[in-house]
Amino acid sequence: MTVRQNNYEVRFDRVLAYIYEHLDEDLDLIKLAEIACLSPYHWHRIYRGIYGESIVATVKRLRLHRAAGYLAQTDMSIERVANKTGYPNVQSFTRIFKAEYGLPPAQYRHRGNHTRFLQQTMNEVIEMYDIKIRQVPKMKTASLSHTGSYMNIGKAFDKLFGTLNTRSQVTPDMRTIGIYYDDPEVVPENELRSRACVIVDENFKPEAPLQEEEVAAGSYAVLTYKGPYSDMLAAYNWFYGEWLTQSGHEAGDAPVFEEYLNDPRDTVPAELLTDIYLPLRA
Repeated sequence: MTVRQNNYEVRFDRVLAYIYEHLDEDLDLIKLAEIACLSPYHWHRIYRGIYGESIVATVKRLRLHRAAGYLAQTDMSIERVANKTGYPNVQSFTRIFKAEYGLPPAQYRHRGNHTRFLQQTMNEVIEMYDIKIRQVPKMKTASLSHTGSYMNIGKAFDKLFGTLNTRSQVTPDMRTIGIYYDDPEVVPENELRSRACVIVDENFKPEAPLQEEEVAAGSYAVLTYKGPYSDMLAAYNWFYGEWLTQSGHEAGDAPVFEEYLNDPRDTVPAELLTDIYLPLRA
């Protein structure tokens, strides 16, 4: 890795950290250029080259992802959700959210993907989500750890791909997974452990800050989920509480992981596809 590559990694790490910590505020492009220590005329073009989307698109995507999580998982008022995700009023928030998620916020809360598991019978859900049992080989990954809300693991993924891009190590067929070690129902949010990963071959040697992590070989039950990442808690509750307990299988001694089958940067949230891998005891 060259000194110049490392320089860009460090600079844009600072930018991403600032964005995640200030999503509820107006984000001034000049201020972000200062944080990156780059010319305000050019820094956003470098950002797009590294991350594959404009800084404006990144901020919009992260704000709406956070808002969808609040709507699906809390009873926070629409006005409060708009305020906590950086929108000046409910009207502009509603317009932008509907354009991206297909429903205005109030309807999304009651009719979004997360409600499918609550409104349908067990047989209807099983028919909709055909669970497959797959044998998974041991897989080597290059990864970054994340501690805190699973909703914010995107920060680790952005840093992961920014690092790989500056080192010219991204390949078109690279598979992206997230490993989740803790149950958010029992572990405090600020202590949740997870990893943002890409699967690499045996010859790949991760250099700092990247770390090597293995996915355990074994039998996994796989649920393919279609919809926003923010809606997946209901799928997990059904997968563990309904399917697993009635399937005749037992959970294995390995963490659950998700494989992301398309890219949130160019896929509308309703079309996102995620395979959830639940390890099974042999």
